[in-house]
Amino acid sequence: MVRRGTPPLTRFRLAASQRRARTGTISDCILSALAEGSRLNIGGIDMRRYLFAAICCFIIGADWREFRGPGGQGISPEKNLPVEWSAKKNVVWKTRLPGPGTSSPVTAGSRVFVTCYTGYGLDAAKPGNMDDLKRHLLCLDRKTGDILWKKEFEPVLPEHKYQGEGAYHGYSSSTPVIEGDRLYVFFGKSGVYCFDLDGKELWHVAVGKGINGWGSGASPIVYKNRLIVNASVESGTLFALDKATGNEVWKTPGISSAWNTPVLVKAPSGETELAISVQDRLLGLDPDSGKELWKAEGVHRYVCPSVIGHDGIVYAIGGGHTSLAVKAGGRGDVTKTHTLWRKNKGSNVSSPIYHDGHIYWANDSGGVVNCQDAATGEFVYQERLEPASGLIYASPILADGKLYYVSQRNGTYVVAATPNFKLLAHNVFEDDKSRTNASPAVSDGQLIMRSDENVYCIGKK
Repeated sequence: MVRRGTPPLTRFRLAASQRRARTGTISDCILSALAEGSRLNIGGIDMRRYLFAAICCFIIGADWREFRGPGGQGISPEKNLPVEWSAKKNVVWKTRLPGPGTSSPVTAGSRVFVTCYTGYGLDAAKPGNMDDLKRHLLCLDRKTGDILWKKEFEPVLPEHKYQGEGAYHGYSSSTPVIEGDRLYVFFGKSGVYCFDLDGKELWHVAVGKGINGWGSGASPIVYKNRLIVNASVESGTLFALDKATGNEVWKTPGISSAWNTPVLVKAPSGETELAISVQDRLLGLDPDSGKELWKAEGVHRYVCPSVIGHDGIVYAIGGGHTSLAVKAGGRGDVTKTHTLWRKNKGSNVSSPIYHDGHIYWANDSGGVVNCQDAATGEFVYQERLEPASGLIYASPILADGKLYYVSQRNGTYVVAATPNFKLLAHNVFEDDKSRTNASPAVSDGQLIMRSDENVYCIGKK
């Protein structure tokens, strides 16, 4: 209970924090805090209007509920995050996983969720029998790393063969998304699942039967009462499902060669648009109906990197040879009217980040990190990471003025988020030689990271 006499903002924060400790859900936190706020009337002004934004930042800032965090932008407002770590330094806990995976961890309150797979595709030389393939969903205790519960899934077979570099990311690549007290998981042709946070399955639907030699990788997002799923591999379709039932609300065809996660962006008019990068085109859709609003010349290849949005502009990279910026809010083909700039360099796998007028991203195979002027696309710097990074497939994150670039097999590079390149640290888990393709999650001043073997909590104890 919040005591009388407590300052208004503190009362508001405590109400949310106490509810969050009991339930771990954003919606319940806000409702509880607003109920407390309804008793905060200062000078005839209902303080809920002014405190709502503050409490949202307080709650959401502590959680990382979807691929690349709030809004899929890869940015956290949290401070005092770790710069250096190793197998013996700044590791709060470490939990062994049943098997590998490239999905990123997500957090909600006292819990961490992550997926992986076992039984097949563990060794390129000896992939095993596909009939033995299993997928897993794990819930970990946020403070200790203890496994609270786990679910095992029988896949719909056949899946793609574990053969060739593009296939080696495996069979658990889509990052779950948490909304309120619901957890949504996408397993390609095996379908979309909805669980409560205790692991009870609420619904399961299929979004197509297609497979690709590179597998499936897009992650679901939530918009209003809809779960939006990029099923490019499974059916060449973008779906909006009722998040309560899994029933189809709308679907948009023509989503070709797109392994990226769609992103909600604000157009200059203030309207919300759904942006996605597909082969040859950058698309802006109405998230309420799925109707195409605009299109522009995009990446002339399959597209893995997700777009980002800032101040009414959509930024996209891809193909290993393209980066571009398009102003949102247009109608029809806006290539000539809304394309702000286009350059002939771009990552083929990982996604970019916008920060203070600049775009940051890493080459997937060259070990080069890039900074572009967001207004013109001109390159401010292109710097090779040392020691050599090897492949970088994980999308970077930004927090506390630092960019975190996670390489596959040579650790994490921490770079200052400024137009003047400065490598702050290079961190390696000396006892973990497994691959890492997942982005870190930011949670309560710590980083939650996963490799093919382990989940780590990095920071101060």
